[in-house]
Amino acid sequence: MERIITRTAPSVPSFPKRLKVAAYARVSSGKDAMLQSLAAQVSYYSTLIQGRPDWEYAGVYADEALTGTIDNRPEFRRMLADCRDGKIDMIITKSISRFARNTVTLLETVRELKLLDVDVYFEEQNIHSISGDGELMLTILASYAQEESLSASENCKWRIRKQFEKGELASLRFMFGYHIVKGEVKIDPEQASVVYMIFEDYSGGMSGGKIAQKLREMGVATVRGGDWNSERVIAILKNEKYTGKALLQKKYVADHLTKKLVWNKGQLPQYLAEGTHPAIIDTATFERVQAVMEERRRSCGAKGDTGSRYPFSGIIRCENCGKKYKRKVTAGRAAWQCSTFLKEGKAACHAKQIPERVLYTTSAEVLGQEEFDAGIFIREISEIRVPEFNMLVFVFRDGRTTEKAWQDRSRRESWTDEMRHAASQRAKGGR
Repeated sequence: MERIITRTAPSVPSFPKRLKVAAYARVSSGKDAMLQSLAAQVSYYSTLIQGRPDWEYAGVYADEALTGTIDNRPEFRRMLADCRDGKIDMIITKSISRFARNTVTLLETVRELKLLDVDVYFEEQNIHSISGDGELMLTILASYAQEESLSASENCKWRIRKQFEKGELASLRFMFGYHIVKGEVKIDPEQASVVYMIFEDYSGGMSGGKIAQKLREMGVATVRGGDWNSERVIAILKNEKYTGKALLQKKYVADHLTKKLVWNKGQLPQYLAEGTHPAIIDTATFERVQAVMEERRRSCGAKGDTGSRYPFSGIIRCENCGKKYKRKVTAGRAAWQCSTFLKEGKAACHAKQIPERVLYTTSAEVLGQEEFDAGIFIREISEIRVPEFNMLVFVFRDGRTTEKAWQDRSRRESWTDEMRHAASQRAKGGR
């Protein structure tokens, strides 16, 4: 009888693929109770995800945001980056308002994640973004959340403006020289003596940078920590509250989504309230310092409202110290220099100045223009970073970045006819 042998291939039992699940949590304040709530959310989601055998734990991303509408959330951005890298299949979050109150931002994010085949589950609304009717429901509910945010913002602004009309201070919690005791504004004697010294030193001829250096050497602490710099000193010198008066509504929130404070330049009424709190500086000293400041500003050739005249104002950031670049003109040539370098010198920041012509030509190259167009530049570029000498990083408003190196002009190229003539005259005079 013939032997029959049949080969059977080994088989491995197949198991369903486990979903890589992450969670996103956020609280709206830095208060202790809110931080405890954030810790509780992280613990809850960690337990929930790891308790499911069909889920693979991909982490909990948690932000402590100042408001529910600002997109400056590092953990949120890191979560999106991990989604793009294929590390997450599904995100669990408590509600739409925890994820985003801005309808446009919400839908853009959800649609991008949908293209990546990443589902977002909103527990409170019981909605999966990847489902057929998920986007429709999200659009409706997110619109409600955005309107709720607008309503809350308008109510808050109405309350604050009513306080201003009555001459009431909205907040004086973090003003150097004062402290609050049971709702009463009181002078801090030690800090008040420093404030008086700042006013006297400035009217005596010292610059803001020199005063800041003196305060650092004295070991004087700021209200919220950090180092003294020229901006902090000038802010104290300009603040009328040190005279016991308060100019109310100097700034206001223009957009409830960004919560950004903008200077009030006549858009809303202002109120000058007197006797709101005890004075540290007398009015005569304050006005004398303002006159000195104005005289110095004029002697330096400074002009107001540069942001409306120069497209690079507030755009260029020094990555060495974190400060913005400012425009200066020397011998008729415009250049942009780190504000720390300008006020405190090379010891504080060694950043190199950038000729304005370089910014115009390089920006045009990055944007693919034959000639620089300020309108297109402002619309497309959100920031220019300066990480090192002769290197610029252009940050587009859609998140893209482009690096661009630039070359210094040779001494021969940088000389004007006037400079050559002056050098020639000096050479003739030396013979």
